[in-house]
Amino acid sequence: MKTHRPTHLFPLLASALLLPALAHGEVKLPAIISDHMVLQQDVPANVWGWAEPGEKVAVTFAGQTASAVAGADGAWSAKVPPTDAGTIGEMTITGKNSLTVRNVVVGEVWVCSGQSNMEWIVANSANPQEEAKAANYPLLRMFTVTKKAATEPQQDCEGKWEVCTPETAPRFSAVGYFFARHVHQAIKQPLGMIHTSWGGTPAEFWVPTPILARDPAFQPIVKAWDNTVAAYPKAKEAYTAALAQWREEEKAAKAGGKTPTRAPRAPRGGDAFGSPGCLYNGMIEPVADYTIRGAIWYQGESNAGGAQLYKKLFPTMIKSWRAMWGAEFPFLFVQLANYMARHPEPTDPNWARLREAQLETLELPRTGMAVAIDVGEEKDIHPKNKQEVGRRLALVAEATVYYIDHEFSGPIFTTGQAEEGKYRLSFRSADGLKPSAGDKLEGFAIAGADRKFVWADAMIEGDHVIVSSPQVAAPVAVRYGWADNPAVNLVNATGLPASPFRTDDWPQAQ
Repeated sequence: MKTHRPTHLFPLLASALLLPALAHGEVKLPAIISDHMVLQQDVPANVWGWAEPGEKVAVTFAGQTASAVAGADGAWSAKVPPTDAGTIGEMTITGKNSLTVRNVVVGEVWVCSGQSNMEWIVANSANPQEEAKAANYPLLRMFTVTKKAATEPQQDCEGKWEVCTPETAPRFSAVGYFFARHVHQAIKQPLGMIHTSWGGTPAEFWVPTPILARDPAFQPIVKAWDNTVAAYPKAKEAYTAALAQWREEEKAAKAGGKTPTRAPRAPRGGDAFGSPGCLYNGMIEPVADYTIRGAIWYQGESNAGGAQLYKKLFPTMIKSWRAMWGAEFPFLFVQLANYMARHPEPTDPNWARLREAQLETLELPRTGMAVAIDVGEEKDIHPKNKQEVGRRLALVAEATVYYIDHEFSGPIFTTGQAEEGKYRLSFRSADGLKPSAGDKLEGFAIAGADRKFVWADAMIEGDHVIVSSPQVAAPVAVRYGWADNPAVNLVNATGLPASPFRTDDWPQAQ
């Protein structure tokens, strides 16, 4: 068991963890303690590994040494004393053997995680050739955790630190890279990113399994997986038959010069992938002893059908990560971008509800949100403009973590009230409210007591927006950007967009 963890989250866990095999008591390090790593500045930075029980281990870096003794389970952990940002050197770890970690630099360390829009690499983003050519930042490094799902928390992972160069940057997480580059340029310090994401995954894969198991609100998630596992034998049998038939059809199609149909998809339930907490176990737990400054997150598409549960699930995930790291670190996230076809009339879709769940998560302390409602693409769930997403996340970090005095948020709705056939909206981060394009605000809908929304006229009055419609004599509710892919243009003086919102609490229209 790692020494600083809150053990109540994982009862009886120690017996379930398999410690790395040790050859003749040799000191062993996890993959993330390796060449080119970035060590968090200003605080004691954790270095850990395994050795023979009772073995004394010394960690030396920048002229300072931290010592530890391996416990009965062979695990040891040492805190390297605080070191100034920009320090570069070798780290030696000595027990019965000696290991050297080369090209270690001290700076800021952030985790970047989520699903495919975080996994999306620089090579697949906008202007990939120009970005790669300019990516010469030797003090910016990224450790990418190899994908792994597990039913039990893992002590180690696969991966390596890579220094940012024109050759390595194209395979970096794009949002992670553009965030790090912007912060690096702003604070003039080294940046390390621990990239751990997996496309198409819901948030419940990233929450520690015991937390999901013991909370009644999450029992539908747990039971759904139990049912999947129970149904797997029959599902696998049906899949095997369907796959054999598809292979015959594929041969016939190719022989006839036709394009084969898509192969059937293998069912879940035969391995760990899909189980509650499977990616926390395989891809977060192995790096959760690494000292970090904060985390950025881009996910939500796979939970869009369950926004109400996400209102509890997402904050629970954030709090569980903080508990496992032992620190209330800053957690910054991206609100879902605009996507899919536009509708001629106001709608009440799942994606709007999920964005609301993300907006409400700002009630947690030390959280921040980058609005992306204007940088998405109608026909691509993976918008290519990851540069702007990374920049907006970086603005939040620079202002709230590094205390650079600039605006970091677009307008956020605070209060609203009806008055004489109109509806007045108030916002924070509202200095210089304006439309981003044209001279007319778009994206507002208004409703009376009948709960039927119609498009509305909206005008700016100082730091307020006044909304009305001749079709609604007595308005009681306003919504803004409440669509999968809304036409919206409310920004503040910095050009940062307003978050979609609603003033009502009405249940979702069916």
